[in-house]
Amino acid sequence: MQTLTVTDMHTGGEPVRIVTGGYPAVPAGTILEKRAYVRDHLDHLRKVLMFEPRGHYDMYGVLPVEPDLPGADLAVLFMHNEGYSTMCGHATIALGRYAVDQGLVEKKEPVTVVNIEAPCGLVVASVEVRDGKAGAVSFESVPAFLYARDREVTLPGVGKVGFDVAYGGAFYALADCRQFGLEFGRSRVRDFVDAATALTDKLKAEFPLSHPAHADLGFLYGTILTDGKDAFSSEPTKNVCVFAEAEVDRSPTGSGVTARLAAMYAKGQIGLGQTRLFESITGSRFSGAVERTTTEGGHDAIVARVGGRAFYSGKAEFSVEPQDELGRGFLLR
Repeated sequence: MQTLTVTDMHTGGEPVRIVTGGYPAVPAGTILEKRAYVRDHLDHLRKVLMFEPRGHYDMYGVLPVEPDLPGADLAVLFMHNEGYSTMCGHATIALGRYAVDQGLVEKKEPVTVVNIEAPCGLVVASVEVRDGKAGAVSFESVPAFLYARDREVTLPGVGKVGFDVAYGGAFYALADCRQFGLEFGRSRVRDFVDAATALTDKLKAEFPLSHPAHADLGFLYGTILTDGKDAFSSEPTKNVCVFAEAEVDRSPTGSGVTARLAAMYAKGQIGLGQTRLFESITGSRFSGAVERTTTEGGHDAIVARVGGRAFYSGKAEFSVEPQDELGRGFLLR
């Protein structure tokens, strides 16, 4: 009977299940090679941890692996109901605090820097430390850029829908929820999920993507529906991210906020150094700002800084008995 141990956290209500023991060793290689190996050879363990009866449809997890990039303090693979994502901001915020608390990096006040190797590249987390305790965390994104601007598709039962596509460690479609007749605080979460999934499915079928550096990163991860308040304001802007297999992010979505900032900056809706608040369907908030400009494979790009808080929710030891077929993982929606 195999035993897996985990530490559970959440960032803005979005779960982060960190594997602390029991996973087989992953062979040496690049982070993308490790991701491919885990996907091809150890995917049954993702289902054990993410699916019921130990998880749920919207569970999210982190598998630490050996770093490959020079200067990385730790390396991680992200997992969810569909597979393995390339970047995760809410998990990065949790990992920053976790790394400081677990002594994976030397603790320094007032800020401890944690270099995290993700499938999309090196992400630098800055952890506030006061009286020896880790607090709020922010991170610098990988280069983010607006990939497609002011595009339009026709969706059955909806009509024409305008959207952008932006990259923030993963590719997202960005669309104003009002085009679907939706309103935050009034419409059902189910209706947001259905609208976002319809747009994602349409674009996956008809709108090919490519990443300038890595072919493995060139896919649409999901759709972010916004309140349409993209122009800079002191008022928070609301959004919901529906990613992977119609999974709903409870947090504002770190890589999604990064993608939104890239689109906003490209459209002249936010300037360098301006901080905007992004609010999720749970009411949790991330701060986001354009830290500096750069380029990525011919695209004008930005490096964003996104910040939030993560909290511990428990520890667990999981096992699967040999005759327990349901214990290997199932999903209900």
